[in-house]
Amino acid sequence: MTPPIRFLTAVTIISLTLAAGCDNRSTASLEPGTETRLTGEGIVRRADDVTFRYTVGAGRNNGGWEDRRASIVVTHSSVLIHKNAKIGIDIRPGHADRYSVERSGTRVRIRTGTGRSGEIWSFEPPGDAPGWTADIRSAIHANQ
Repeated sequence: MTPPIRFLTAVTIISLTLAAGCDNRSTASLEPGTETRLTGEGIVRRADDVTFRYTVGAGRNNGGWEDRRASIVVTHSSVLIHKNAKIGIDIRPGHADRYSVERSGTRVRIRTGTGRSGEIWSFEPPGDAPGWTADIRSAIHANQ
């Protein structure tokens, strides 16, 4: 016997709702060793589940961008953008010369690489964009 149409419709709606809800999971989870390292460096700022605009090849004809949800942690000597265990940017001592930060209005842009081959992670921090920019810049310069 075939299930009634209403039942199938209800099951479909519930399935789609649950599938859409999976995108709302937090990006803030870190491995214990990484969390310990960041805490030891002194966490200055942290924002979880932020929408970043990831741009690659800015200024090139074949450049592109996409929005990505991730979390950011800024310490006295490092900057980490991550989606749980997946790392987007990990600025640590000895590698900071590859990065720069700038602010445009309420957006903060972290650039890696040089020229048109660079990548940009830009985001609107939860309040105080000038403070975020200064703290990220300080972490980058602490490593040079």
